[in-house]
Amino acid sequence: MPVSKTEPVTPVPGVSTPGSTGRMGPLFAAIWLFFLLNPLLEGWQHRDEARGLLGIASTLAFAGAYMSLWVRARADRQRLVDTPPLSWSLPYLGVLVGLAAVTIASVGEPGLACVVYVSVACVMVFPFRVAAPIAVGLVVGTIALGAREDWGSQVGTAFGIMAASVAVFGMRAVMTRNIDLVNAQLENARLAVDNERTRFARDLHDILGHSLTVITVKAELAQKLLDVDLDRARTELADLERLSRDALHDVRRAVEGYRDITLPGELVRARVALRAAEIEAELPNSTDDVPTELRELFAWTVREGVTNVIRHSGARRCEVVLTPTSAEVRDDGSATASPEQGGSGLAGLRERAAEVGASVVTRDLSPGFSLSVVRP
Repeated sequence: MPVSKTEPVTPVPGVSTPGSTGRMGPLFAAIWLFFLLNPLLEGWQHRDEARGLLGIASTLAFAGAYMSLWVRARADRQRLVDTPPLSWSLPYLGVLVGLAAVTIASVGEPGLACVVYVSVACVMVFPFRVAAPIAVGLVVGTIALGAREDWGSQVGTAFGIMAASVAVFGMRAVMTRNIDLVNAQLENARLAVDNERTRFARDLHDILGHSLTVITVKAELAQKLLDVDLDRARTELADLERLSRDALHDVRRAVEGYRDITLPGELVRARVALRAAEIEAELPNSTDDVPTELRELFAWTVREGVTNVIRHSGARRCEVVLTPTSAEVRDDGSATASPEQGGSGLAGLRERAAEVGASVVTRDLSPGFSLSVVRP
């Protein structure tokens, strides 16, 4: 049963809406194969002839090849692949074009319905700059073939090719934007993970670096006192146990995402650590003048500065000075590491300072070294 010569064929074959997923997607695509009933019925009417049987076989094979291509393209979209590789799309399209040619040759004008699917398949797998000329060429070729075979005007079929191609291109554009959005979300998630790793590494350095430095100093002192002052050695060992428990607690807090430290607490820690390292400490007795928003930053400053004094300076005296706008740790040593040497602790302190509009300032006092954080 041939199609009317002026009847437009306007399917949007095999394209699911952006929300159709799961098992319903292929079913939705298969519905559009309805338009292949015309060549199939034409072949059935001539089933007693070889061309009729060939037309039925080629139409069914064409439908199977088209659905295979659609399923593969859909799987690529789900894997966030916008344009599939030519290594698999070209063979599929080659099979579709060959089967479409066999169908048209077997059943005549009704076989032109296959051209709509070929055009849509090109839009599905090729970029627009490639698919658009192909669609236009198929329109021109369909009209020219209809005129040559005296099948009458094929304007309806040509309109169907263009309408289906434009509709599929619009849906593919939406899918492409969705893929770009998902990729952007994935990139943001990756950057968030990287930032969190950096933050955690910074906090772990600040927490364990200070604690382990004090533990090391106390362990060395306790070892020296074992043969000199057993009671004091026991005291140092007790401090070691307490400090290790505090370090474990701090690590647990860091793992849980808490970074809150207190300025008074850090001053107490600094006093204990400096005394253990036999460094004279001159520390403020009050933190009342420090604004609330700067207390945590100044606490990190005291921790980082005192840790560097104990580790690197060889100092005999360390002073901490607090004002409403600054925190400074200075010593009279000669070997305190400078920020140019790449310490991760100072880098982390700079990041924290930048968050509240402050800056890290280092000075060589000759002798001595000064580390301060200042907010204008």
